[in-house]
Order: sequence, then structure tokens, then C-alpha cells
Amino acid sequence: MTAGHLAVIDMQRVFADPASPWATPRYADAAAGVRGLLPAFADRVTFTRFLAPGTPTGSWRAYYDRWPFALQPPDAELWHLSDEFTDYAWHVVDATTFGKWTPELAARVGPDARLVLAGVSTDCCVLSTALAAADAGTEVLVVADACAGADDDSHLKALQIMELYRPLVRVTTARDLLAEPGP
Repeated sequence: MTAGHLAVIDMQRVFADPASPWATPRYADAAAGVRGLLPAFADRVTFTRFLAPGTPTGSWRAYYDRWPFALQPPDAELWHLSDEFTDYAWHVVDATTFGKWTPELAARVGPDARLVLAGVSTDCCVLSTALAAADAGTEVLVVADACAGADDDSHLKALQIMELYRPLVRVTTARDLLAEPGP
């Protein structure tokens, strides 16, 4: 069993659907990587969902002026986790922000545990979560082949940026992570 807590970031229909304005081109690749990680973490998995706020405030108003299709309630289908993950989503954290390092996720991970990140989008919600968790003093591992970005270039650039935060944030692969000795 792999040490730490796995946070699966925003594996939702809005990012999986090729017709969505927020489609992540390599979503299926990230999903395959996530599926490969799940057994190693057992009940130490949290799925997250990005949701639109009821009423956007501050700079989020301009954001949703650009993306009005997303102003839908939390139960709208676009916000559902992809069907392949619903049976694994025993614990879900919802947030109206890119970063998912919420008090709820922090409590699930614990003060001295390691946070392993996978999901979408590498260059947005994964990056925002990784940096916030690292700032809080949590060791963060980002599983590159279990993530996908808005495009390949953005994905790679985000991984390079996160690698600059070493040793607080470390980019790894599923194979290398799963080969590490357990607790």
C-alpha cells in the first residue's frame, strides 16, 4: 500500500466531454492513470469537484461572464464525476475555487501526511491545489501520468513549474510512486 492520501482532482463530466468548452483533450489518459492508483490507496482517497458558485463575486464575476454555460447548480450533470469513478467516490469535496486544499481536505490528509495529486487540469486546479497544500507544509506528490492539462504544452509547463517547488512538491509517475515501499 502506498503512503499518503490520494486527492483525485475534478474528474468530472464537464472536463471529460469532448463537446464541452472545458474539455481536457487527454482526459482518458488521466482517468487511466487514476484508475491505476486507486487500489493502492484503498480508503485514503478523496475526489474533488469544481462547482460554480450560486452568485459569483469579485473577479469570479468576470470569469463567469466569459464562461456563462458553467453557471449551473451543483446537481447539474456537467458537475457529476465521470461514471467510471462514482463507485470509488466514497468521499467527495466540493469547492467553488480552483484550489481544492480546503479545510475538509486538509483534515482528511492530516498534518504530517503526504498528499498525492492526480486529475485535471494540471495547469489549473491541480497546480492551485499543490501550491496551497505545499504552503501549508504538506508534502505533495503530483502524478504526471495521472493528470492532464488544457493541452499538452500547458500540462508540461505546469509540471515544470511545480517541480521548481521541490522538495515541497515533487512530480512523479504512477509506476515510480507505486514502486515506493509502503508505510
